[in-house]
Amino acid sequence: MSNIFSKVKKGYELFKSIDLTQLEALSKKVDLQEMMTAFGKLDDQQLMGIQKMLKSGTKKHRELPPINGDFYELSDSLSPEDRELQLKVRAFLEKEVKPIVNNYWLKDRFPHELIPKLAALNICGLTYDGYGCPNRSFLMEGIIASEMGRIDASIATFFGVQSGLAMGSIYICGSEEQKQRWLPKMQKMELIGSFGLTEPEVGSAVAGGLTTTAKRVGDKWILNGQKKWIGNSTFADVNIIWARDLADNQVKGFVIEKDTPGFVVEKIEGKMALRIVQNGLITLTNCEVSEENRLQKCDSFKDTAKVLQMTRAGVAWMAVGVARGAYESALKYTRERKQFSKPIASFQLIQNHLVEMLSNLTAMQTLVFQLSKLQDEGKLTDEHASLAKVFCSLRTRDVVSKAREVMGGNGILLEYDVARFVADAEAIYSYEGTKEINSLIVGRAITGFSAFV
Repeated sequence: MSNIFSKVKKGYELFKSIDLTQLEALSKKVDLQEMMTAFGKLDDQQLMGIQKMLKSGTKKHRELPPINGDFYELSDSLSPEDRELQLKVRAFLEKEVKPIVNNYWLKDRFPHELIPKLAALNICGLTYDGYGCPNRSFLMEGIIASEMGRIDASIATFFGVQSGLAMGSIYICGSEEQKQRWLPKMQKMELIGSFGLTEPEVGSAVAGGLTTTAKRVGDKWILNGQKKWIGNSTFADVNIIWARDLADNQVKGFVIEKDTPGFVVEKIEGKMALRIVQNGLITLTNCEVSEENRLQKCDSFKDTAKVLQMTRAGVAWMAVGVARGAYESALKYTRERKQFSKPIASFQLIQNHLVEMLSNLTAMQTLVFQLSKLQDEGKLTDEHASLAKVFCSLRTRDVVSKAREVMGGNGILLEYDVARFVADAEAIYSYEGTKEINSLIVGRAITGFSAFV
């Protein structure tokens, strides 16, 4: 009898943890006297289980850890000034870019209203010395490329063409007069640039011979040929065009301003990736360019390759940003999406996918941090940049694929962002040197044999 009384007493203690409002609501659902009798038949382990259940029901909602793709906290190694700039760029992208990119991506249009806002950040030509450029580190340039890729690869590509390929061609291959003429306005984004190297029939083989030709006639050059996939070219003010000099068969660089007779751009339609980037097919028909618009310090493709080496590191960083954006979007989704009355992030298979994504992302981040360190120390080689491009673009493909997988059918909807990351990762995988070509550059460096045809 005393044992039953003890158990009922424990049941009473449990009910004391329920306030009067809850008790009144409970009395409308169950017979409280019958329940008290039932408590007398429970053993101690069962009573403890009920008590635990009641206590857990009164606990406050557990705060989840922050969503942060920088798992190894690499950003903590930045100086306070660099960290401040990183967060400034991130805030801009979150506020100004993220809300509009899906709409522009879907419509295959470019948000021109963003250009003056980007210019106000004063990050264009970040690593160059002089001409109004900030002269910051290559590490910081990479971090900015990653921050842009985290929100949208198209905006990152637009900026990479402007700040890296176009301005970089003039900075590396131009005379002092040419630098003074174009770079300050490009830094302020008052002039927008494009970079025309790839051709309809010549992509990976550009080093072996361009079909676009240049012939000198007096103090002018006559250019003929086509360039394809040229980002920004539909609205660029200055276009860097690389052509083969018929006199010595060497590559020369030219700055062709818009509205130049014989220079025609046709927008490439029907892309499944980087749809915000306005890629053009450029046709040059007896296009006259003055000698003063020829890049004076470019005498062969080796000079062009210096520009590509510098910007290839930025593409690796951009791939990291895309992977981070996809991972963080997927993590957020899985913590909010419920199936079987539980967030799917609590399921083992989902957690396994998320950890694999984070592993790839963290490996990429540590690689590009070291890559930029080499670049800042003047030790960067073609093979360093190529290895980063190979690994990061390949692993990004895997990350975005798993992000789409954990989101199920919603993963193909633009509103969740990951569908855009999946598509854009395919373009990053191919441009600035395909995975295969970049692999052969690294292979040549480690074996001593060239496998190029």
